[in-house]
Amino acid sequence: MKIADDTDIKIRILLAAKKLIAKQGYDGTTIRQICDEASANVALVSYHFGGKENLYNALFETFIPNDRISSVDRELHPVLGVKLIIREVSMFRFSDPEIISIIQQEIVMNSPRIELIRQHVMPMWRLLQKWVGEGREQGYFHFRSLDTTFMSIVGALLFHRHQKYWIEINVEKLPDIESLIEDLTDFIMNGLHYRDE
Repeated sequence: MKIADDTDIKIRILLAAKKLIAKQGYDGTTIRQICDEASANVALVSYHFGGKENLYNALFETFIPNDRISSVDRELHPVLGVKLIIREVSMFRFSDPEIISIIQQEIVMNSPRIELIRQHVMPMWRLLQKWVGEGREQGYFHFRSLDTTFMSIVGALLFHRHQKYWIEINVEKLPDIESLIEDLTDFIMNGLHYRDE
């Protein structure tokens, strides 16, 4: 029973930390706030995580699908690879907007925690960059700058219209996830001037 209780409280603390840091930022969130949200004793953060910084690290260990990313076949056809990244990032955004919010905050602030985030997300972005470059080399994609094209795709994937900032100018209701993935895939493939040769 103790193991189940320990696991339950650890998850409650992690979920509370994710929720509050997504709203208030790392520096604006205290251990006490996290523990109040999780209905947990403050001492349990030290016991389970060794402090706030380790708790923050545990968010990425727990909620970023590192195993899934590392299991992707790097030799996938570049068109299939790009489509896979579009789908996976969109599904993750849809399923865990709080982690996406935390990542975006840290990138914008260029915080000292940015290196931790790089460790978790760069493997996926490097795969995307590889497949975009290979797609051009193999004649499937046509564009001038790999860096500009890559960053444009990342922007399309990370900054969706369903963020609160854009609500007042949206004219359509939010599409379901499959329609969103289809729209993003069409948009990105058109931007890559995809030609099925």
